Amino acid sequence: MTKRQLKLGLVPTGVGGPGDSNRWLDTDIPVDASVNIDWYIDIVRQAEAAKFDLVFIVDSQFITPHSPPHYLNRLEPLTLLSALAVATKNIGLVGTLTTSYNDPFSLARRFASLDLISKGRAGWNVVTSGDAGTAGNFSQPEHFDYDTRYRRAVEFLDVTRGLWRSYEDGALVRDRATGQFLDAGKLHRLDHEGEFFSVVGPLNIQRSPQGEPVIFQAGDSDQGRDLGANIADAIFTHAANIEQGQAFYADLKGRAARLGRDPESIVILPGFFVYVGDTDEDAKAIELKYRRLDQSFDQALAEFGRAFGWHDFRQYDVDAPFPVQALEHARNSFYTQAKKITEAAVAEGLSLREAVERQRAGRGSPFTGSAQTVANEIERWFEGRALDGLNVHLGHPEQFNRFVAEVVPILQERGLFRRDYDASTLRGNLGLTIPDNRKRETTEQLAAA
Repeated sequence: MTKRQLKLGLVPTGVGGPGDSNRWLDTDIPVDASVNIDWYIDIVRQAEAAKFDLVFIVDSQFITPHSPPHYLNRLEPLTLLSALAVATKNIGLVGTLTTSYNDPFSLARRFASLDLISKGRAGWNVVTSGDAGTAGNFSQPEHFDYDTRYRRAVEFLDVTRGLWRSYEDGALVRDRATGQFLDAGKLHRLDHEGEFFSVVGPLNIQRSPQGEPVIFQAGDSDQGRDLGANIADAIFTHAANIEQGQAFYADLKGRAARLGRDPESIVILPGFFVYVGDTDEDAKAIELKYRRLDQSFDQALAEFGRAFGWHDFRQYDVDAPFPVQALEHARNSFYTQAKKITEAAVAEGLSLREAVERQRAGRGSPFTGSAQTVANEIERWFEGRALDGLNVHLGHPEQFNRFVAEVVPILQERGLFRRDYDASTLRGNLGLTIPDNRKRETTEQLAAA
């Protein structure tokens, strides 16, 4: 059997994602980094030189003046990833697109195009959109409720995968001697009729060397975990400590096994900031410095409402008990996250100020220390089945540079991480098999099996 290998992803959020309102003040980051293709190419090539598996481009389609700087002004994922595809050779290219505000045929074609342009390195992070305000940007009176969003997502995936399997292998003969371009018997209409979509097909583009894009998913609710266990090749998640990581890992892979899937066929990739110093104490000081500089309390308070449908918490007395009524505003937003925040605040009798500070403190990284300490902790999580790999948030460039220069070589020396790419496709490097394009099962049928 092939030895299990650690996977690494890079998450670049340019001038500052959630909790990093002031990161753009770092002079190592161009002030226009989030829309600067030269900056993206440079940092992704650094990750590729370090043999990272993938770069992950996060996205959403609704902003307020209190959204993080990166969210206020950033490139559309597939456009950006297509540019990166011709500037790189091996690294996987993963982007977030929503099933709530896209059409399956269009999305299937765009991702299939990226997959061909990159020669089999595309990945789709499937989301249902937590920002309820997105509905207003797509001519919709209101956002889908939770159950509707996930039912739509399951059907969306069925349609998209069905379209990606329009051509069987060998369908495009392209024989100049005989004059035959297509073997019509290997081209299939979809003829889908469902609750949300009616799609005839077939898709007018062939498959890539990896068959079809790798499916990623990130959702922590029961519906989100079921969806991931059902359809995902890889899972993006978060964990504050190894125990949380192990619990999520066991739960998600257990759900997959109950659906008849091989749990080892799903890669669990939680995201983390990593802080590397000369000593453990030095690294802790670096982390504390950046956490203080990157967001003030007032900025955190303004951003706090995102999980609650961008409810404005500045209207409350921050030193009064946490306003539990605010949870109602999260019904069609990031409800699972908002519910956890609210329940913890009630259970511990927190004020709003304390809840916001708790949220800020929760951004502390378990991977903070000297290069040796960080490598040790990554190995402990990996061997302890709390993760299969980790998504490294780029954050401040000097810290990413230290991770690549100091931590990655230790992981390589221990045989935990590759010294060179194993394959030319994302699916191959993640150790995933190529889907059989002759199979017609839907995810609903697989769930019922």
